[in-house]
Amino acid sequence: MENALEARVASHFADSAKLKLAAAEELSAPIARGIGLMAASLKAGGKILACGNGGSAADAQHFAAELVNRFERERAPLAGLALTTDSSALTSIANDYSYEQVFEKQLRALGRRGDVLLAISTSGNSASVVAAVRAARELGLRTVALTGNGGGKVAAELTAEDVHVCVPHKRTMRIQEVHLLALHCLCDGIDSQLLGDKQ
Repeated sequence: MENALEARVASHFADSAKLKLAAAEELSAPIARGIGLMAASLKAGGKILACGNGGSAADAQHFAAELVNRFERERAPLAGLALTTDSSALTSIANDYSYEQVFEKQLRALGRRGDVLLAISTSGNSASVVAAVRAARELGLRTVALTGNGGGKVAAELTAEDVHVCVPHKRTMRIQEVHLLALHCLCDGIDSQLLGDKQ
């Protein structure tokens, strides 16, 4: 029993590592474009607004925290905001209107042209994230979308001005593992653009 469990765990490590190595070539270019968009926005006084549901909500909050506090290097705080954390706003919007609008309404209130939306959805089909991407386009914000499994409905809302980081996999946990790596690449890249290259 123990050996079978150990083998099961080891297979998860192997599958995750294999996917990350396979995705590196495909995702490096869009992640680099995302870094460029975000760094330019921050340099110009803009902000990054992040959203997602469930594990993707945790990723949105993680990313915003890395901007506001720091990633690996000492620097001034950067303007990052997770649209997943204000329980009063989330519950009032969901109660009075619909859950689909929980990120869209916050984005319409807080987003300004020149800001960037970080939209995270493993399936690409989260209605609340799709609505946020659509609102970002209407407001003149660029979007960096992290998806998987082909990109779903989020992909259909993106323009040539946006960035799509689509993990080439169908399994949620594998997609989320690559999303975390992509978020760390974004954080590191933003710091390198703002502070200069440093290994």
